[in-house]
Amino acid sequence: MLLTPGPTPVPEFVRKAMADETIHHRTPEFEKIFEQTRELLFELYGMDEVVMLASSGSGAMEACVTNLTHKKALTINSGKFGERFGKICKAFDIDFIEIKHEWNTPVSVEEVVEIVKKDKDIDAIFIQLCESAGGLRHPVEEIAKEVKKINPNISIIADGITAIGVEKIDATNLDAVITGSQKALMLPPGLAIIGLSNSAVEKIEKKSRGFYFNLATEIKKQRTNTTAWTAATTLIIGLKAVLVYLKENGGFEKLYEDTAARAKATREALKAIGCEIYPKVPADAMTTIYSEHAAAIRKILKTKYNANIAGGQDDIKNLIFRINHMGLVADFEASWAVNAVELAMDELGLRTFDGTANKVFSENMFKGK
Repeated sequence: MLLTPGPTPVPEFVRKAMADETIHHRTPEFEKIFEQTRELLFELYGMDEVVMLASSGSGAMEACVTNLTHKKALTINSGKFGERFGKICKAFDIDFIEIKHEWNTPVSVEEVVEIVKKDKDIDAIFIQLCESAGGLRHPVEEIAKEVKKINPNISIIADGITAIGVEKIDATNLDAVITGSQKALMLPPGLAIIGLSNSAVEKIEKKSRGFYFNLATEIKKQRTNTTAWTAATTLIIGLKAVLVYLKENGGFEKLYEDTAARAKATREALKAIGCEIYPKVPADAMTTIYSEHAAAIRKILKTKYNANIAGGQDDIKNLIFRINHMGLVADFEASWAVNAVELAMDELGLRTFDGTANKVFSENMFKGK
């Protein structure tokens, strides 16, 4: 049972869609599939433009840094992936300033506003919607709204790799939102997607950078339903299948509601057996628990209860565990996971098993439905 926050399990209907004959990417047949997929992505994102890249999410992060920072970047670092934006700036000698926090602590609106007011060179802000290193949710929409009041020309770029397909994102004041195929979109790794505002497109068209990740080149090509370079044909076919399925089975709103309910039920169940939620503001993409016994709990879950959950990285590698809620996770799988955590805690002498986690999960997930 794969319950890591990416890669997520690929549903059977998606695997079947991708198992058909290979289609050449420079054909009318694939261009039609590409066009249909783009239209579905516009519905998912609610933004002015979308671009698909044959890369992981990190490629899309690089593309946004290099194409949307013309003067100076402000990066928000509350984890491994916020840190990555700064590393990309360094790699390209792009001037940047960083706000750094512990991995369980979101940045405040006031911190960002204060720096933007003081530093007039900042023309791009990079932040995670969900910082998946610790399962943290930043107040991205609120930050974007206040920054735009100060300077509407500052581009707000949000890493939504573990947010798109998890919750409804208000992109009103966002200029770029990134996601990757292997998270809530339930595909194998290798496809990145960027939603863009008209303002971002205009900025890119005035001054773009790079070769493979030149977004001006891609936007021009993808508006004609093809790609500048070789398209990730199989993944795009799979993406179309995912988006059509979601639309025909309750729509994106139902997906958001189900994910939020599963996340809340999981958090309440684990709190009820004495677990400590790690992030101060948890995202719905995953439940992250802080425990000195995290590594031992994960080992028991994998070897004894057939549940593969994720640990942490760097300094908190063995101090947290993360249970995924992205994608079409079955209710019984989430219920089994919290039950297995309670059983593992019993085995480690941390708490006597009495079925509380499963009971609380079921009460929160199903009562009143």
